[in-house]
Amino acid sequence: MITVIGSMNMDLVVDTNRVPENGETILGKDFYTFPGGKGANQAVAAARLGGNVHMVACVGNDVFGTELTRNLQEQGVDTANVSYSSEKSTGIANIILSENDNRIIVVPGANYELRPSMIEGLRDMIKMSNVVVMQLEILPETVKAVLKICDELNIPVVMDPAPAEFFDRDMISGIQYITPNQYECEQLFGVQMDEALEMYPNQLIVTLGKDGVRYFDGEKHIHIEAIRTNAIDTTGAGDTFNGAFAYAISHQYALYDAVRFANAASSLSVEKLGAQTGMPTKAEVEARLAL
Repeated sequence: MITVIGSMNMDLVVDTNRVPENGETILGKDFYTFPGGKGANQAVAAARLGGNVHMVACVGNDVFGTELTRNLQEQGVDTANVSYSSEKSTGIANIILSENDNRIIVVPGANYELRPSMIEGLRDMIKMSNVVVMQLEILPETVKAVLKICDELNIPVVMDPAPAEFFDRDMISGIQYITPNQYECEQLFGVQMDEALEMYPNQLIVTLGKDGVRYFDGEKHIHIEAIRTNAIDTTGAGDTFNGAFAYAISHQYALYDAVRFANAASSLSVEKLGAQTGMPTKAEVEARLAL
């Protein structure tokens, strides 16, 4: 069982040829809405692979909240612990797609209504989990409450430390696997990536986009190269990696095999528009690994 505790957002996506300069107005190409939020994305990624996934989150009592919850249910995610806030609207992410990359602004909204006091009531569910997956789009104190319970119950945690500004170095002792990208890694630890990897062997796993994934196994640096693909939309690639990695860990994959599996899943996710749209099935990942 995989428990994802984190964010649910509606992604508001603008596709444009270029990003406007300060004070400039330009015409974009297209506008879309997609279910998103790093927590929900990672839950869908794991569920689509066949995982038994439970989502813990808070959304607004509004159309977006209803739509996001229904989407998770349709993807096979258990939403019994998704709560509704009457005080805040559902979180949103404003995403600008341009030149095969993205820029994102997140408005947390109801995600910040998931309080530490609500976590203690989830102790029994956490105890049944093979792995707990977290991000930093909910309150830092809620993240710390979850880490405390997971530490007490000896439940492994996979942490995507984004947005990196909310990461506390004191958290890392309670995290089995931390999965920043290279920019986040250097922001979090204040040193070059290689040095950071050597500080946290078999714990720090750094995603490098088109350059693959790196970690340090205690003796040597391991580099798993990216699988070349025709990228349409990179939004959600990191979330796919984390969901797939959590799925692999929950099914007792060795670390190298789990990273390789997640890397292949991530390569598939960028071939379609939308964070969740391209998230693959297990059969699709295994077929790509066989190439």
